[in-house]
Amino acid sequence: MPAQSWWQEIDAAVTVCDPQGIILEMNEKAVRTYAADGGRSLMGKSFWDCHPEPAREKIRRIMETRTSNCYTIEKSGLKKMIYQTPWYEEGTYRGLVEISMVIPGTMPHFIRK
Repeated sequence: MPAQSWWQEIDAAVTVCDPQGIILEMNEKAVRTYAADGGRSLMGKSFWDCHPEPAREKIRRIMETRTSNCYTIEKSGLKKMIYQTPWYEEGTYRGLVEISMVIPGTMPHFIRK
């Protein structure tokens, strides 16, 4: 198995952009999830165009400060967790990864020791 292929078929939408916000890669779930917005044709286009304000400003701050952001949304009757985080290659900042996954309406929470 090629080292980078694992994320292509996981049950979460993964979108990768460069430091300027250009979409570099999308896994198959992301292509299907964003099919109405262009699906695979979004690669090479601006990540900013996929988000309204004030989300754009929040993403800009995440990219500038190279911090992670995590939140939940409900869309089309599905609850989702969104995780946005910087990605690096050999220690060099390369942009942002957004992972969107459907989660149950209620989830158990465990405190482990």
